[in-house]
Amino acid sequence: MIHATSPLAIAVFVLFVAITLVLSSYLGKKAKSSAGYFAAHGQIPWFVNGVAFAGDYLSAASFLGICGMIAFYGYDGFLYSIGYLAGWIVALFVVAEPMKRLGKFTFADALNARFNSPGIKAAAGISTLAVSIFYLIPQMVGAGVLVQPLLGLPHWVGVVLVGAVVIFIVVTAGMVSTTWVQFIKGALLLAFSTLLSVLILWRGFHAGDEHAELASQSSATRGTARLTADNAALDAPNAVAEPATNHANLRPSGYVFRSLGPFTGDLFDNEQLATNLQALSGSKLLPPTGPWQGTQFVQSQDRDGIVTTWSLRTDNEGRTSLHEAQTVTKRSDGSVLVNGLPRGTKAGENQLHPVGRISRLPRGETSTGPLGPLEFFRILQQSEVVLWPSKTLVEPDGSSTTVYFQKPTPGSQVLRPGESPTFAGIRSDKFFDKLNFLSLMLALFCGTASLPHILIRYYTVHDEAAARKSTIVGIACIGFFYVLTLYMGLGAMTSGSLEPSDSNMAAPLLARSFSELLFAVISAIAFTTVLGTVSGLILASAGAVTHDLLESIGGMKMNDHERVRIAKLASVVVGIVAISLGILFKQMNVTFLVGWAFSVAASANLPALVMLLFWPSTTRQGVIAAIIVGMLSSLAWILLSGDTFANVYGLPKEGSIVPFSQPGIVTIPLGFLTLIVVSLLSRGKREMQAA
Repeated sequence: MIHATSPLAIAVFVLFVAITLVLSSYLGKKAKSSAGYFAAHGQIPWFVNGVAFAGDYLSAASFLGICGMIAFYGYDGFLYSIGYLAGWIVALFVVAEPMKRLGKFTFADALNARFNSPGIKAAAGISTLAVSIFYLIPQMVGAGVLVQPLLGLPHWVGVVLVGAVVIFIVVTAGMVSTTWVQFIKGALLLAFSTLLSVLILWRGFHAGDEHAELASQSSATRGTARLTADNAALDAPNAVAEPATNHANLRPSGYVFRSLGPFTGDLFDNEQLATNLQALSGSKLLPPTGPWQGTQFVQSQDRDGIVTTWSLRTDNEGRTSLHEAQTVTKRSDGSVLVNGLPRGTKAGENQLHPVGRISRLPRGETSTGPLGPLEFFRILQQSEVVLWPSKTLVEPDGSSTTVYFQKPTPGSQVLRPGESPTFAGIRSDKFFDKLNFLSLMLALFCGTASLPHILIRYYTVHDEAAARKSTIVGIACIGFFYVLTLYMGLGAMTSGSLEPSDSNMAAPLLARSFSELLFAVISAIAFTTVLGTVSGLILASAGAVTHDLLESIGGMKMNDHERVRIAKLASVVVGIVAISLGILFKQMNVTFLVGWAFSVAASANLPALVMLLFWPSTTRQGVIAAIIVGMLSSLAWILLSGDTFANVYGLPKEGSIVPFSQPGIVTIPLGFLTLIVVSLLSRGKREMQAA
């Protein structure tokens, strides 16, 4: 079972959370003033701040989303890593020192240093809220994903739990607590990701199912009672797989997938296939109906009425073989079936079996032994990996079945870009597909230096030199981690521990394939990863509400104590909003959601910040217009995109009125253009009035 609750994991999880809460309570004594609450008095050491940068930036998207995307599609997930890391070059050479020099508490401080304009404060404050809340969504989704296998609780409970803990962290100690939580979390994430990568290299690759020799036999699903030798049918034409008795060949779930064939001619009039199916608990082939007609799938039903789905694969000689697939059926009455049985962990219930293996190694080897860092990629390139893509079929009554099926894939294909739907545009002949890819990479490159929770971290160090040095430390830590994601993602792809319906759990389940203790620690670290990032985002939002909107725009006169009290109340409200959105966006990959957040940040904030620093003709009106136009245009584009139509509204992608999903390549230049035009017009008008 993939989501078996572990008492050890619960104990480690509770320990990590308890340490975090105690640390926050202790450090709360140092954050009584607004300078302490919002900026830690500017006394954080530059090295600590640099590692905290990594802890803040290496979010659920980096750890869970990128590893999961690499595990499901290969190299494509690493393209996100490249984009994220490249963005730090902008942060180092463009914004690090000016942000420390110009600002005090919030991003708006830096923009408003020259103009002292309530309009800039309002626009920047609203932009900070929009970007922070958008970025909070994938963090909260990732939190729910983690709590499911760790504590055996529903997704929404995990989201609420994270929200409650983070609100406590921010309310008790502000930036002081947030910084140290991020520092500890960043250091632990780097250390244990390194350990996990070393273990992956030490284990090497194994063909078939030999790597699962320590498999658990505790599953109560039907798979435990119907074990068969994987691919036996492919080695002997028209043979049916025999029951497996050697437990060294079992997967971690205690299940090995069946194959039949190859066969020639019409499958529905093939006596040998009928005989083989009859040997499998009296199964018989079902004629395809409704959405199953004309697909690559067929179904069989055994004497107990349990339906098994098979994917069809045709070889070069025109022969067809059947390979057992996995299914999740959501009925119109709300019930869910997994592989033909009710979903659950009790007797007579079922869960999806873990997947992910190498089917063939170079020269017919069965295992490689320990591998070097570069040898790992060379061997994988010459191997064949079994991936598990999916396809959803919708019945006339509204029920739907998602089929997860085996797809043998050359390792060389896994290591090339363009295999995932997100990056398919790289090799697409369609102009808008290519534009969508370029738009995403532009947003990742420009977005880092525009994220409010990253920018306010420059206020926590003593001077501009410390800001620059902490950025360099952050780049080193982040770059090293992103290299490790490639090993962790590809290691998960071949570990036999993947959850085929949930890419976000790839890294923790990979750790479980080594030991329960490592799973517990990695899951707890991933949880604190979410805590650190969410704390920074909520703190940035609270600062925007208190310092930028209420004080500067609302005209509220607050003393130091009142300013901190209002910021804490704002933290609670933002936390509740984040919890609600985390539950709503449950089904979306966290990395994909972060790509949207980067687009909004780069479109709304970067044009104003860059032009303010490097174009003397920038005016107050230009800054305000650029922020508003960039923010609204990027949000509108995202809300009208095909991906939002399909994954949020439940409508056909074709109903979208924008040609591609990622807005950055349109909305970022639009922000720059708006600022230039409005600045020239407003400056010209002022000069005419002066004359």
